[in-house]
Amino acid sequence: MVFIRINKNVVIIYMKNMKTHKGRYKIKNHKKYKGNPDNVIYRSGWERYCFAWCDNSSEIEEWSSEEVVIPYFYEVDKKYHRYFMDLKIKMNGKIYLVEIKPDSQTRPPKNPGRKTKRYITEGLSYVKNMNKWKAAEEFAKDRGWTFQIWTEYTLQKMGIMPKQVKPLPKLKKLKRL
Repeated sequence: MVFIRINKNVVIIYMKNMKTHKGRYKIKNHKKYKGNPDNVIYRSGWERYCFAWCDNSSEIEEWSSEEVVIPYFYEVDKKYHRYFMDLKIKMNGKIYLVEIKPDSQTRPPKNPGRKTKRYITEGLSYVKNMNKWKAAEEFAKDRGWTFQIWTEYTLQKMGIMPKQVKPLPKLKKLKRL
């Protein structure tokens, strides 16, 4: 965060290279939360919005975060791993397992023409996500539940998250008087 003082009454706050939002979510409605209410951790701003929506919405009967653990086989290292589901929500008598991801991570990476380190990393992340989601889909289906992936666009359509505003333009250096 950069603070630029124009005069003694005007200060411009410019956010630069914002880090992801991480922290503990404080449960307000303890009866709805199924799990340890003292250990609810959000790993993104989008998760924080979802937690607040689950906590405050009258539609949600019960919910939990990272309480459902799903084993999955990762095709790259040929080993089994554990997948901690972002949300388990009970709404209208139905149970939903929800993964919250950026839209860009739900699609294969675009090939830049040459194999850059970034392209390889994004490709491996995509394969891992597909392996997780396949296991989650089967896990949910076996129990009569529904598995869903929510992106920033899903959250905006549902009214969980406000529409994003355009970022501030880069500031020009101020000339000294």
